[in-house]
Amino acid sequence: MPGATLASPPVTSPPYDADFYAWALAQAALIRAGRLSEADLEHVAEEIEDLAKRDRRELESRVGTVIEHMMKLQASPATDPRAGWEATIDRTRLEIARILRDSPSLRRELPGIVASETDVARRLVERDMARHGEVPTVPLDGLAYAVAAVLGD
Repeated sequence: MPGATLASPPVTSPPYDADFYAWALAQAALIRAGRLSEADLEHVAEEIEDLAKRDRRELESRVGTVIEHMMKLQASPATDPRAGWEATIDRTRLEIARILRDSPSLRRELPGIVASETDVARRLVERDMARHGEVPTVPLDGLAYAVAAVLGD
């Protein structure tokens, strides 16, 4: 019928803490339908912020993995695992590149992430080497990495 407007289908949303999956789908439907007054905007905003935090945590984890393996390559006398460490660095750098492609604004966070993850990686490498009875060939405290080195640029 010309000129008729279609009403938005009814959307029932369970409470946020009762069924997250159903709640999220219902919120998306309400927002797409322009029914913002019915949406749980406070929780939607929290979830969006959590997505951003998740991406940052993922970047931190990947950067930490690269630094840990770079430290092992520099400080460990072990020869057998080197190829595996190098492969892990290569693979993880590709994953970092994907994260930065999807969220380029995270690039400005890299100097701080590299600094904090260097400290974490140092502790992990110290423990791992001690567990294997290894003595570092270089002082771990002296190892520091530029963002470009971590990214492989």
